[in-house]
Amino acid sequence: MNKNIPLITAGFIFLLVAIAHIVRLYLHIEIIVSGHILPLSVSIFGSILSFILSIWMFLSSRRG
Repeated sequence: MNKNIPLITAGFIFLLVAIAHIVRLYLHIEIIVSGHILPLSVSIFGSILSFILSIWMFLSSRRG
């Protein structure tokens, strides 16, 4: 079994999360948590962090 498969899978999951945050920013979708509206700035941070983690996972899979 290829040891890189978990890293590639994690990379795709982080990439999907980043895309979901970008879609939320583009469409201005409201998310309500415990009666409070989650600000769009959370999605800015979330998309950047998820994208960086995705790149890290893909690069780590190439080294191994």
